[in-house]
Amino acid sequence: MNWRRTKAVARKEMLHIYRDPLSLIAALAIPLVMLLLFGYALTLDVDRIPTLIYDRDDSPESREVGQLFRASRYFEVLGQPRSYAEIEDEINRSRCLLGVVIPPDFSSDLDAGNRGQVQLLLDGSDSNTASIALGYAEALLQSHSLTLQTRWFDRQAGNEFKAPVDPRMRVWYNSELKSKNYIVPGLIGVILMIITALLTSLTIAREWEMGTMEQLLSTPLRPAELVLGKMAAFFLIGFIDTVVAVGVGVFIFGVPFRGNALFLISTVTVFLFGVLCWGILISAATRSQLKAYQIGMITSFLPAFLLSGFVYDIDNMPAIIRFITHIVPARYLVTLLKGIFLKGIGLEILFTEFLLLIVYAGVIFVMATRILGRKVA
Repeated sequence: MNWRRTKAVARKEMLHIYRDPLSLIAALAIPLVMLLLFGYALTLDVDRIPTLIYDRDDSPESREVGQLFRASRYFEVLGQPRSYAEIEDEINRSRCLLGVVIPPDFSSDLDAGNRGQVQLLLDGSDSNTASIALGYAEALLQSHSLTLQTRWFDRQAGNEFKAPVDPRMRVWYNSELKSKNYIVPGLIGVILMIITALLTSLTIAREWEMGTMEQLLSTPLRPAELVLGKMAAFFLIGFIDTVVAVGVGVFIFGVPFRGNALFLISTVTVFLFGVLCWGILISAATRSQLKAYQIGMITSFLPAFLLSGFVYDIDNMPAIIRFITHIVPARYLVTLLKGIFLKGIGLEILFTEFLLLIVYAGVIFVMATRILGRKVA
């Protein structure tokens, strides 16, 4: 290994980047735009659910139920329809997600000590949102049911009724349950996977298409020196993208950073090394910028977005898909970033994920040098 030759290749790549300012601006701006766009647009929070309340009883008890939904931040009561047909029409027009129907005998059932029934009509075309909305509505009605039960016992016994269980909740690491705190750290990993893989996936292929690869082959340059030299310039861009993404996550989206900055830098360094080597491997194997770009997009964007645990829970995936996720480096980076940002944990807990990232980076580096060595031969 000759570091002087490696440094010369790195300087050559830096000059290529410097002479192509549009590509440099794109490499620095695209991650920022993606983070802002996805960070604001992609949310798992479900609130202000469009709701209609069909009160067929029109009693103080039924109006109290309607007031519960109006007072909750999770529901936005749009009006009071006069029939089921109006609720159906609003749901069909996608202007309403939840219809609450209070039957005409609601108050009389409560006065008689019976259970008052409330019907919930949901638009199930978006099953995930409908499930969350149903959970909110059921929790609201169950809480009100306990309140009514307490009142009834107080009237019957003349004493204050106390519930046998008093649950006290405390949410760790994301006390306000904001989805941005969960999404943004994972989004940083996904963006880094996409950008860095695409940056280096064109570099060797460009040399072949421009006819300059033969000049490199006529030098004493070794495959490992070529890989490291090519990667060095893009590593700097990737690291700048990381700093920008972390800054946006912390200062714009307000994601808490509770971990060790040195551990974060080490994690990102290992990940960037492996993914940049993957891009060089693709570029060396294809010799075509178009093919390299297509393969780079398929092997970076789709696995990072779908199989990293960024949005979709890996434990709920089929067994074969869970097995495939183990070869996706973004899976380990997303776990590491969430642990560093939200939980403030370090290498003592995340050692396995960090070690697997190192193994991935080493394996891909060896594969890239081997394939490049065969191309040189």
